[in-house]
Amino acid sequence: MTDKKSFPVYDTSCVHAETKWRDPGYVMATSHCHSCYELFYAETGSCRFLIDDSIFDLRAGDFIFVPPMSLHYTRYMYGQCKRTVILFRYEEVPAEIRQTMPSGEKFFHATQLFQVPPAHRERVGACLEQMVYEERINDSRSELMRKIQLWGLLLLCGRVCIFLSDPPSDIHTTDQQIIKAAHYINAHYMNPMTTADVAQAVGFSPNYLSRKFRSAAGIGLHEYLVFVRLNHAALELVSTRDSITTIALRCGFSDSNYFKDSFKKKYGITPREYRRIG
Repeated sequence: MTDKKSFPVYDTSCVHAETKWRDPGYVMATSHCHSCYELFYAETGSCRFLIDDSIFDLRAGDFIFVPPMSLHYTRYMYGQCKRTVILFRYEEVPAEIRQTMPSGEKFFHATQLFQVPPAHRERVGACLEQMVYEERINDSRSELMRKIQLWGLLLLCGRVCIFLSDPPSDIHTTDQQIIKAAHYINAHYMNPMTTADVAQAVGFSPNYLSRKFRSAAGIGLHEYLVFVRLNHAALELVSTRDSITTIALRCGFSDSNYFKDSFKKKYGITPREYRRIG
């Protein structure tokens, strides 16, 4: 596996809101990640949301909460879908509001799936519509308005939504194999690994697995492996005092220069700079 593409990383300096209609003809170019949080809401229709090593089938009224630097990809396989995306930074939500979410601060550390009961969807939809309206007019008050509206949205969701601890079970068998491949990579990222190794673990041929993984996840198998290794390396850079070379080797990189180049492509800074500011 020799593909060395970098991962698109999107950023925002304030609360951002957008609503768009998607149909099965829309295809995302690739998986991507954000340096900020994302709230993704399926208002009508349904879609498939792939995040890190999980797949969720979202239906009307479903929210998915995406933490920073989580690799994700959306497919609109089931017909037209109206979706709204909210992007924001952690510091834009006051501590007293964060504490009202299920599990408090822990809520913001992991992917969350929650549903808006039908009786409350009009209210939630109105909150989102107001945020999108402020994005559109974008006058001197809009940035603060969107921030306040985000607080209201989180408070409302914390009050009325149903929060799910487990992903839906209705995932197609072939997609379950893709999840199995992702789990295998996450469990063995520190070891030398080829497409053939992963294919053998999940019972596919290497060529079929490569095609199926990219089709399902919007990212190549090798790209995903590098993403997982970089995530673990970033954590070790700020939680240990081990040398950068030692961390690179422990996270599965056999070439420290390739590790440093890949790290800078993803995070925008070198591993040494990341450790210093982390």
